[in-house]
Amino acid sequence: MNPKDLNYSMPPEWAEHTRTFISWPVQSSMVYPDSYESVSQGYAQIALAIAEFEPVGIVVNPDDIDRVKALVDAPNIELIPIPHNDAWFRDNGPTFVVNGAGEVAGVNWRFNAWGGKYAPWDLDDQVAPQILTRYGVRQFDAPLVMEGGSLHVDGEGTLITTEECLLNPNRNPELTREQIEEQLMTFLSVSKVIWLKNGLSGDETDGHVDNIACFAAPGKVIMQVCDDPEDDNYAITQENLRILSEATDAQGRKLEVIPIQQPPYASYEDNRLTLSYLNFYFVNDGIVLPVFGGAAEETDRLAEKVLGETFPDRRIRKVDGMAIIREGGNVHCTTQQMPSGK
Repeated sequence: MNPKDLNYSMPPEWAEHTRTFISWPVQSSMVYPDSYESVSQGYAQIALAIAEFEPVGIVVNPDDIDRVKALVDAPNIELIPIPHNDAWFRDNGPTFVVNGAGEVAGVNWRFNAWGGKYAPWDLDDQVAPQILTRYGVRQFDAPLVMEGGSLHVDGEGTLITTEECLLNPNRNPELTREQIEEQLMTFLSVSKVIWLKNGLSGDETDGHVDNIACFAAPGKVIMQVCDDPEDDNYAITQENLRILSEATDAQGRKLEVIPIQQPPYASYEDNRLTLSYLNFYFVNDGIVLPVFGGAAEETDRLAEKVLGETFPDRRIRKVDGMAIIREGGNVHCTTQQMPSGK
């Protein structure tokens, strides 16, 4: 039996959480291992910010427990000793689903480190089952390479993703677009997939949707946009805006699109940094928003304003978006929500 047959579906991220999971960085797997201490400070900032709203479980390599505890010693934070290769729990952790009786289960996707980019990944592929076992959560094994950052749902049957990621031959080369859709519908109980074209320029995840667009509510999508025709993201976002303008959701609604201006171009060692306000994270009664400072101060303020107007009942908690971005991701990439069930 699969989640769809048993009436399980993936709730939207804004639904109430029991807790948030993140993984702690592993120095040997970092792109810039000499930055381990500063990146650790960035992770601590994110974990402590989330803990202001809800419990946090941090997956930590057993040898790092004491070091991490000194950085995040807070009553709402639990350290979970599980060996792992890398730090992006959104992508290798389970995707949680809930049934009509309020019972929580977890989808265990296959994980191959974003198309085999970072070996080894064997420990990361085993993290999700260990989390589900630890918390006594029913497990559904999906025969699909999938990362949590590559999808968003609206809770009413609609999923949004990108062709650049899900149709990339480095993930599931044996599957057609239709077969991938079928798997998403089976394991997340969605009935409509909206395919954007590409993710942001320079995104080494092959275009994860959580950097470019997310649902704010059923029928309402927030999207990061670019107004500079000289920027690679201009053509990317224009095409995605066109797709959204022509799309309807699972309930037949036309989508309202809320634009957020992208931060100014930034790079490190000649590599573009994937700066995105869309990598924010919903927490209970709040939003944790990465901001970038410096040349981005104006767009930081605009992003906070747009989100404040879109979610007037949520407290916006800002964190330093530059703290971990050189490693390839930001707040949303580090997190995975465990929804409240019964």
